Amino acid sequence: MKKIDGRLVADHLQEGLKKQVEELQSQGKHPALAVILVGEDPASKVYVGGKERTAKKIGMGSLRYDLPADTPQEEVLALVDKLNKDPEVHGILVQLPLPKGIDEKVVLESIAPEKDVDCFHPYNLGKLFQGDESGFLPCTPHGVIQLLEYYDIPVEGKDVVIVGRSNIVGKPLMSLMINRSATVTVVHSKTKDLAEKTKAADILCVAVGRPGFITKDMVKPGAVVIDVGINSVDGKLYGDVDKEVEEVASYMTPVPGGVGPMTITMLMDNTIRACR
Repeated sequence: MKKIDGRLVADHLQEGLKKQVEELQSQGKHPALAVILVGEDPASKVYVGGKERTAKKIGMGSLRYDLPADTPQEEVLALVDKLNKDPEVHGILVQLPLPKGIDEKVVLESIAPEKDVDCFHPYNLGKLFQGDESGFLPCTPHGVIQLLEYYDIPVEGKDVVIVGRSNIVGKPLMSLMINRSATVTVVHSKTKDLAEKTKAADILCVAVGRPGFITKDMVKPGAVVIDVGINSVDGKLYGDVDKEVEEVASYMTPVPGGVGPMTITMLMDNTIRACR
């Protein structure tokens, strides 16, 4: 089994992004990302910190807005509106999950499509579902595609099975795979004979948020396994795929250090695109 090293690929791509930032700065343009964090969710704080560090590493501007958990929705929307109108801000990210009482859909759809670097706006997702990849691409699914490309793992004509149907990973990843001529099956909690479906996969992508959900007997020998899950159990991080799957997979992403670093890298890539 070969490890698909997300940190290695992210570092490689970030070198290129750093050069793009320097080029833009030489033209008087300064790519900047604004992140809104509402509440005290520990995992969200970790993610936001990672985004800040990566932005600094590639020389990009990073603005952070920490709001208390009891902030009214109107205040969050007012801040988004202010950032939408700020020409110095190129990308806006509202860290999820939002506290109870705030409608995520309303907040995400209030972000201007041209600053929607997390690619949650219906306009940007709609373009993707129509096969148009000229705009922003969802960060985690795009990171998965970049990993496969870096390791020269072909997608065209392959049977791809995606476990999970979320708007963040499952559905957009399905579109990216279809755009690359894969045959895609999406399975979920209501799927009958789920293990039979996963065993048919040449490339198995898992994003369900359940530690060790995919076991060795659910994977075809020689399959490529992409573990998008990240679960904290007793202070340790685990993926959605059991470690024993390494015995049968040809390639596999570790957790941590697989897809995670790619998500942040693709966010920076989208912000640079927004600046351009």
